[in-house]
Amino acid sequence: MGNEKKTQAGIWPKVKPFINGGTSGMLATCVIQPIDMIKVRIQLGQGSAASVTKNMLQSEGIGAFYKGLSAGLLRQATYTTARLGSFKMLTTKAIEANDGKPLPLYQKALCGLTAGAIGACFGSPADLALIRMQADATLPAAQRRNYSNAFHALYRIVGDEGVLALWKGAGPTVVRAMALNMGMLASYDQSVEFFKDSLGLGEASTVVGASAVSGFFASACSLPFDYVKTQIQKMQPDAEGKYPYTGSLDCTMKTLKSGGPLKFYTGFPVYCVRIAPHVMMTWIFLNQIQKIEGEMGL
Repeated sequence: MGNEKKTQAGIWPKVKPFINGGTSGMLATCVIQPIDMIKVRIQLGQGSAASVTKNMLQSEGIGAFYKGLSAGLLRQATYTTARLGSFKMLTTKAIEANDGKPLPLYQKALCGLTAGAIGACFGSPADLALIRMQADATLPAAQRRNYSNAFHALYRIVGDEGVLALWKGAGPTVVRAMALNMGMLASYDQSVEFFKDSLGLGEASTVVGASAVSGFFASACSLPFDYVKTQIQKMQPDAEGKYPYTGSLDCTMKTLKSGGPLKFYTGFPVYCVRIAPHVMMTWIFLNQIQKIEGEMGL
């Protein structure tokens, strides 16, 4: 019995960052899903936030805002579980190697980049399913895939396009995740140190303030990559079977040529409104989960 408790005590600290990260991300997704849906529709050229919201309510009903929720939750269960858990492990190892001293910003950024890449590799299939489900209603009726849920989407993608299709657009997905997590994770840790140590703020103010900073930098760093990723993942072949882009680099160059650099920031206000609150709530939920675990002695 004593050995069993020791084994559990040894395993729990290792898996806790992953479980806590995934749980906090899933809770945040439940709140943010409608804003994420509007963001995708704007990127697909359906108009402003106000017009997209109005058209969705009139033509599809309130349920349309939660289309793809199962894929969003699956994405958090894979992507966020992997990235936050990996970031915690990487920074812990780095701090140990640094003799317990706080990490400089560049080391936090490197940990964030690595954690983002790890998370994206695990989360790419669910991310593809999410984009497909959110974009489905914008396609002509004959081209709609009509996935009923995330698992049905994954099953159909494998059956129709092969297993490797689950990682279609994985390149830009990984790059986008690396950029987002570099901005999100490094800025959060750095802001916590600043608000707590330099400004002397309390715990609640520190978490909220650092979360807001983290959300802004996550948005600013990742939107160009998110735009390219969305275009690649939702593209359909024309009548001759040709796709509009041969890859992410081709998409980037054609977008630059047709719309200039600012084209990559299409829908930035809504994207920021979507990303920043999700980042903030992820950190806030994570902080609350850790507090509860502390009170329970876990």
